[in-house]
Amino acid sequence: MHLLRNHGIQYCCFASTGWIALLCVALVAGGCTASTARSDDASVAPPADDTMRVLVWNVLHGANDVVEGAEKALAVIRDSGADLVLMQESYDIDGERPLLGAWLAEQLGWNQWQADSPHLCILTRFDIAERFTHEPWHAVGARLVDDRGRDFIAWSIWIDYRDYITGTLRDAPDITDADLLESEFVRSQRLPQAKRIIAQLETLGHLDLSIPLLVGGDWNTPSHLDWTLDTSRVYKRRRSLDLPVSLAMAEEGFIDTFRTVHPNPVQRPGITWSPMYRTSDDKDQGFERIDRLYIHDPDAVN
Repeated sequence: MHLLRNHGIQYCCFASTGWIALLCVALVAGGCTASTARSDDASVAPPADDTMRVLVWNVLHGANDVVEGAEKALAVIRDSGADLVLMQESYDIDGERPLLGAWLAEQLGWNQWQADSPHLCILTRFDIAERFTHEPWHAVGARLVDDRGRDFIAWSIWIDYRDYITGTLRDAPDITDADLLESEFVRSQRLPQAKRIIAQLETLGHLDLSIPLLVGGDWNTPSHLDWTLDTSRVYKRRRSLDLPVSLAMAEEGFIDTFRTVHPNPVQRPGITWSPMYRTSDDKDQGFERIDRLYIHDPDAVN
């Protein structure tokens, strides 16, 4: 049974900052196999160790594109052992059910926060102590309290999908680097939107906190850590370029969790794009690691 997922394959990584240790599972897309939703106890048992599992997931159209999509999404979350899901495209479930995130929270016995966002949701078994908003399409956040009473901040984000840079390079292989980079701030608003998210974090004081800050979601653009000279020699439609969205995050002290654990982008590309969707409009898709989780290190920019 194929499971809906928007971008990519499952991957795991391990990173730490302060007290927090994360097993980050990006289940953003893919044609993976999953069991149907179980009918037993709806809650997910907490892990026995002190590891927190974070799921970054664009569920694609509220899980409506496959049969029993909501039930399959529920099964994935249960099977993943996630403590926290940073979800994108949590739209209305077809029929008489609510938004996907709200329905999942009810089934799991969890908490959720979607605010006035049409699709961004924070879904967690932890207590939500404080809630934050930004531009409804682009970010929602919350202060969470774990089982040991420790606070941390988490944000679910999504930025502009237009003029996907890998697709632009596919369609115009001779484009100059300067023109190609305009995919990020002229032909789309990804960089301005990312900078506004960072500015909101600064306004709220989140960049100055001594507690962990997680920002994860669908960035709709690769990372500069993946577009290197080595990867350009191995993978199609890559260049050695300073991609500005991920650089903006790095410059503010954010750590790319997957690349921290898997620093070699040739050996571990970490693609988060569904193998179910290999073409679009009869053109090859540009598989990239566009769904990422960042941790803010307060000491990195001091």
